Amino acid sequence: MKYTQLGRTGLKVSRLVLGTMNFGPQTDEADSHAIMDAALDTGINFFDTANVYGWAENKGRTESIIGNWFAKGGERRDKVVLATKVYGNMAVDGEAWPNHDKLSALNIRRAVDASLKRLQTDYIDVYQFHHIDRSTPFEEIWQAIDVLVQQGKILYAGSSNFPGYKIAQANETAARRGRTIGLVSEQCLYNLAERRAEMEVIPAAQEYGLGVIPWSPLHGGLLGGVIRKEVQGGRRASGRAADTLADPASRAQIQAYEDLLDKHGIEPGEAALAWLLTRPGVTGPIVGPRTAEQLESAVRASELELSDELLTSLDEIFPGPGPSPEAFAW
Repeated sequence: MKYTQLGRTGLKVSRLVLGTMNFGPQTDEADSHAIMDAALDTGINFFDTANVYGWAENKGRTESIIGNWFAKGGERRDKVVLATKVYGNMAVDGEAWPNHDKLSALNIRRAVDASLKRLQTDYIDVYQFHHIDRSTPFEEIWQAIDVLVQQGKILYAGSSNFPGYKIAQANETAARRGRTIGLVSEQCLYNLAERRAEMEVIPAAQEYGLGVIPWSPLHGGLLGGVIRKEVQGGRRASGRAADTLADPASRAQIQAYEDLLDKHGIEPGEAALAWLLTRPGVTGPIVGPRTAEQLESAVRASELELSDELLTSLDEIFPGPGPSPEAFAW
């Protein structure tokens, strides 16, 4: 496994990030523990979760599964760079009591203590804001984060789903407060089929020294050989992938992608991950395996070298938006 620095920090993280969103809803606790053990065995040391994972009446379940795994010992916690998130409504019935969601100083304080309890640890390496909070000023957010850092409960702060201008606002506010380090990472939707982040988000992250952590690297399964699986009678597309394939032009684009990779003898899902690892500013994509076999495929992707010819062909099938402002101006 290859490692890199997380943005401008001294923190070394693996080029693959283990996403845990499926732990609980789709993967039971025993299998989740086995996947985390296998991830460590392959050298993956960066684990990502969120307080809302588990969803619906099981919100927090995923953090609890990770906490039970840490409790097994064997230096599990010491070997992991742990990232979790705050923002979501944690009420089981969906009706949040005032100040029990988003990024007020009160909710941040409450949420971090709850996450620490579920995770059975006394600190979080990277505490991420899961979404922008239009109602809370960054001065208040950073004040809350500074207290948590002083208390030793978190080490770094990161963002998720932030537009470029919010990354700038957050870090400029941090600088005015005398913080030498503001946000250290941005977790955003980014893959071959969804490249809008290249216009503003990734340039802002690079300008301010944030590591970029793409989520949904296979775009909901669309880039994982979905048409071939459909033809072979395997798992049918659902959600975002099914909606995309319903459009004839989009289906033809995905078919061209799968045909290209078949010609090169490369699995589509592995190529999509390998492509992200060639992108400027990317620390590592988040992979969310439901099985040990899916984890093994992701690890193979991290070792895959894509030729210049193949990279050019991928750009022809999935052209990016181009740099900002040229993408939308003269």
